[in-house]
Amino acid sequence: MMNATDQEKLIRELDWNLLRTFMFIVQEGSITLAAKRLMRRQPSVSQALKRLETRLGTPLIDRSPSHFRVTPAGQSLYKECLEVFGSLARTIQSAQSTEDTVTGTVKLALLSRIENEFFDQVLSDFHRQFPEVNFDIEVMSSKDVRQAVLTKSASLGVCLVHDAHSNLMHDVLFRSFFGFYCGPSHPLFGQRDLSLDDLRNHSSVSFRTDQLWDALRPVALLRAQHKLDNRVIGYTSDLGEAQRMISAGLGFGPLPNHVAERFVRRGKLWRLPPYENTLAIDIHLVHHKDARLNRAEHALLEMFRARLNSVPLTERSRNLAVAG
Repeated sequence: MMNATDQEKLIRELDWNLLRTFMFIVQEGSITLAAKRLMRRQPSVSQALKRLETRLGTPLIDRSPSHFRVTPAGQSLYKECLEVFGSLARTIQSAQSTEDTVTGTVKLALLSRIENEFFDQVLSDFHRQFPEVNFDIEVMSSKDVRQAVLTKSASLGVCLVHDAHSNLMHDVLFRSFFGFYCGPSHPLFGQRDLSLDDLRNHSSVSFRTDQLWDALRPVALLRAQHKLDNRVIGYTSDLGEAQRMISAGLGFGPLPNHVAERFVRRGKLWRLPPYENTLAIDIHLVHHKDARLNRAEHALLEMFRARLNSVPLTERSRNLAVAG
């Protein structure tokens, strides 16, 4: 283990480009792909990783022609790199903004295919008020959204939440209702007055968060209570892919009702029990308690807070669709 003097020397002399290269290697899951993204030659990227591992005195990635695995030390370093570079980017943006004009980039992490008028209206009003602000929006699973906000690589996130994290602030943005659906080739398609027991022994597909310990717990609980979880043959974190598997007949599965209704009208999906809106899922706006927000990010967060306090949840939940 390094002493305090050695640690200080390491921090002072460490090449930040090595850390940046390491971040890209982890994100791409491959030295070859990282080299393409960095527009560098593969040997130079590989050598950069070796130099960083030598400098730190520990392997960061366990790699061979047949596998690629980030070590525990590498995972820890990667999380720290995300936070450092994210904070640095926001600091630079904040320093570049002028006192009379709000500028900068707002980084948002969102789960797939949010369709919500309240959310869209806030973004629209914000743009009219602050037209110089840029947006950088990435779509990912709810788990990755939360991780992006925790590591401060995203300033705000919209995701499903099961267990509230102590470092994050959580506000219910809107509420979504889920139901079970099947596609035209499914044996239950077109049948009316079914019960949940009729779904038993049929294969199904679902979201990765459809677990008793995760954000779609109400859906998982209903599956477990009626023994509908014995033949889950497909999982995804993307709403579009869930709808594709269900429409293709791989099995029945949960979808946000607002999304599915348009496909039901076109004969591409069929509603299954429960027919009532009993599967309520809250969608949260999350941000880090200790993040240093630039002026643009702070202004957007304040606008969301004001609207959340003035617009009732029932009104915010109209005309929406979400999954993740």
